[in-house]
Order: sequence, then C-alpha cells, then structure tokens
Amino acid sequence: MVTPVGGAAASQAPPADEVWQLPGGSARVYYGEGHKGVVRPVVLADGFNLGPTDFDWLWGELENGRFPFISELRRYGRTLVLVGFDERSESILRNAETVTAAILRTIAEQLGDTRLLVGGFSMGGIVTRYALARMEMQRMDHRVGVYVSFDSPHRGAWVPIGLQAFAHYTADVDDTYLRQISSPASQQMLWRYLDGLKGTPQESPLRTDFKEQLQRVGWWPRIPRLLGVSSGRGDGVGNGVRAGAKTLSCAGPLFDGTYFLAQSQGDQAEVAVLNGVLGGPHTITTGGFPELDGAPGGTLESFGIIADALSDVGESVELAHRSVCFVPSVSAVAVRDLDQHEDLYVNIDELPPEESELDDFLLSSDNDPHALMTEQIGRWVLDRLPD
Repeated sequence: MVTPVGGAAASQAPPADEVWQLPGGSARVYYGEGHKGVVRPVVLADGFNLGPTDFDWLWGELENGRFPFISELRRYGRTLVLVGFDERSESILRNAETVTAAILRTIAEQLGDTRLLVGGFSMGGIVTRYALARMEMQRMDHRVGVYVSFDSPHRGAWVPIGLQAFAHYTADVDDTYLRQISSPASQQMLWRYLDGLKGTPQESPLRTDFKEQLQRVGWWPRIPRLLGVSSGRGDGVGNGVRAGAKTLSCAGPLFDGTYFLAQSQGDQAEVAVLNGVLGGPHTITTGGFPELDGAPGGTLESFGIIADALSDVGESVELAHRSVCFVPSVSAVAVRDLDQHEDLYVNIDELPPEESELDDFLLSSDNDPHALMTEQIGRWVLDRLPD
C-alpha cells in the first residue's frame, strides 16, 4: 500500500508557490498558469508508506511518468494543493485531520468561488473520503464539488498472507516490513491481516473499527460528485498469475527451502513455507480465500520487493512473479467485496452502473501498477473538473 507506483525516476520537484504547515502534515501549493494565487483549486492527498511524505518523489510520479498530470492540470488554470503527512502509516482517522485543515486553508486562500476537487491516491482517497464525510456530519462547508479516488481500496487491499507471515518470521532481524504491515493505516485497509506467524488471517480489529467510524459519519460524503478510477481492468480478466503457482523461492544461504505460492481457493491452501537460519519449516495456509494474487486490479511488486531485499543480503532467489494484485478493481470502484471468487472476477463492464457506490468511475485498459498516472486516467479526471 504505497503512494503511486510506476516507472518514473524520482526527481526534485520545483519550488512550491506556497508551503502550508498543517496539523500532522503539510501542503505544497502550485498555482495554475497565469495566476498569482489559489484559483480553481485541486486538493490531492498522498498515499501510504512508512515515514513522512516525500514530495519530490510524489511530484515525479505524477509528472514524469506516462502522463504529465501536474503540467496539464496547471495548464487548465488550476491550483494544485498536494497534501502530505508527517507519518503516512498513521491512522486514517488521524491523517484526516491534516486533510481537513488543508481543505479549510484552501477555502480561506481561494480567489473566486469555483468549487473544489478533493481526493487522493490509494490511501489518500480513503483519508479524503472520511474527512469530507465527517465535515458534512459536523455541518462544515467544505465547498467540494467533485471527489476523486485514484485506485483507493474502498473494499479493502491485499497483501499475500505468506508475505505477511514472512514479515513476522524475520522481524527479529529486520522489522521494517512488519512495521509497515502492522501499522494502523495498513491494518485499516487490508482485507485480511495476519497478527503473528502462527495466527489466523482475519479482518483486523482496527479495520472493523474504522469501518464503524466511517459508517458513523455517513459512509460517503453526500454533497460532491463521487468519482473513482481503478488501475485494473473491468472485464474480469486477471493479471496472469496462476493460483498455486510458485511466485518466489530461496536457495540459501539464509532461507534455503523458503518459497511462496500464489493464493488459491480451498480450506487448506498452502501459500508459503518458511525455513532457514531463523527456524522452520513453517507451513502457512489459508482457508476459503479467493484467487486474490491473480485478480483484476492495480498491481504491486509485493514479491519483487522481498526478492530484491533478499538478494541484497546475498540470498539466492528465483522470482517467477514480481507483481500481484494489490487493489482489486471491484474494490477501487466500490462495486463488490473481496470475499467471493465470483465477485472478485466479475465483469464490471457488464454490471449496471448503479451497483457502484460511486457516481461515475473509470477502469483501466490493463492491470497497471497501483495508482500509476496514465494518460487514460489523467484525461478522464481533467475532463471532470468542477466548472
């Protein structure tokens, strides 16, 4: 669960026209072409990772990848307000305070009366969704005309259970991955969470509580038009990762005998065997899960990240599938839950549009990297800016 992932190299962002210090974060403000102030603003929030927002990296992903979204937005005369967090893995409820402050500051600084577009990337779309709904419940005028989420896990995100188990298995040596997986925001977004090497994957209590909090503020904001884009396909075609296939295996010297399998259905589906200098073998299984790794949706280099880290410490690895599904298409466009295999692979293109909780949505032509800014997505959003 990360901020936009793509092929663009990180680069230094140009100096912002304004920098706002906010509770729990900050914002970088870039005026639209031909303007000297905050005009026709677009407020977009960063996504998930450990630590504070890296604005240079975020800028590079949005501007220097497949489509120069920031340049095009500013060419339309729109001010971009990029909202970042002091700790991206903090509770969504906490980071919603930062987004609320950013919206109120934008309203205070705005020249003119154009309604705002507010949204975010991945987790940022969930944070802004909650913030806007809470503002409405509190009778606060957010002046938002359009809300948009970029590959946000409205019905949950997926990190393979075998990899979650491996994070627990290696925590005494390096706890970075475990801190990421077990952070508040991660637990609030993950469809299923593993709380220990010998635990049972299930919905985290933090996710259950977050859904209850979201329900208390109305589930969705009601005033703006609700838009969402998915980095995954809508025709039910997956990413080609076959259920039960070996995704990553190790041949020593540290983890000889460790391997991972793509998620398959069944009551005792083996997803990993963990072995090596830290003990084992530990066989990791799941029960009643759909084939999540190969599902249509935005992909993440879930196994590639671990393979690279292992290679860096001298482990011999064989990597068959670098990327697997991270935010299923049905989750990003809020149309079905992830529990049933048939729902996960449903042909969304053939469903009545009203089955989505969103007013309008876009599904990508391919199962692209999670929250990647493509021309298809960028143009679609630009065509729906508030008047």
